[in-house]
Amino acid sequence: MNREKAMELLKKYNKEYYHIKHALMVEAIMREFARINNYDEEFWGIAGLLHDIDYEMYPEEHCIKAVELLKNANVSDELIHAVVSHGYNICSDVEPVHYMEKVLYATDELTGIIASLINMRPSKKAQGMEVSTLKKKFKDKTFARGCSRDIVKAGAEMLGVDLNYLFEHAIKAIEQDEEFINNKMASL
Repeated sequence: MNREKAMELLKKYNKEYYHIKHALMVEAIMREFARINNYDEEFWGIAGLLHDIDYEMYPEEHCIKAVELLKNANVSDELIHAVVSHGYNICSDVEPVHYMEKVLYATDELTGIIASLINMRPSKKAQGMEVSTLKKKFKDKTFARGCSRDIVKAGAEMLGVDLNYLFEHAIKAIEQDEEFINNKMASL
């Protein structure tokens, strides 16, 4: 599956602005981690783009309904496993095994915190965001309270990286792709 078809599939099951923007942000982060680790950026990006494919229409079946939706789209078992494993110990018992799956698991919730931080900035942009600012908001459990810090920490531990590393590359990815994301959102 290419990116264009993945985007069509995402939009088939997701109409809300936030869900599509979240998918684009996770895609950007996945591509960044693929790039710095010499993996397939396209494949990793598509995993990020489709990770919440079932969340908007089937929130009670999140990571369960995704299997059916993705199989119907002839998506590879490898991609399906990645999508389902991002909900490990939340709504899925499928454990992230591969490095890509661990990155997706670690950064999904982190993306929500970054998005909330962007929304409170006067510029409404990630440009110039400091890791120290993200760390401060990460520690504040009342900020973006729906985003699990425990999952982000567990993901970083699975990856064998510290939170600073995760935060730095997540911010960098959003900064790099922010104009693309905003242009995509404006065209919806």
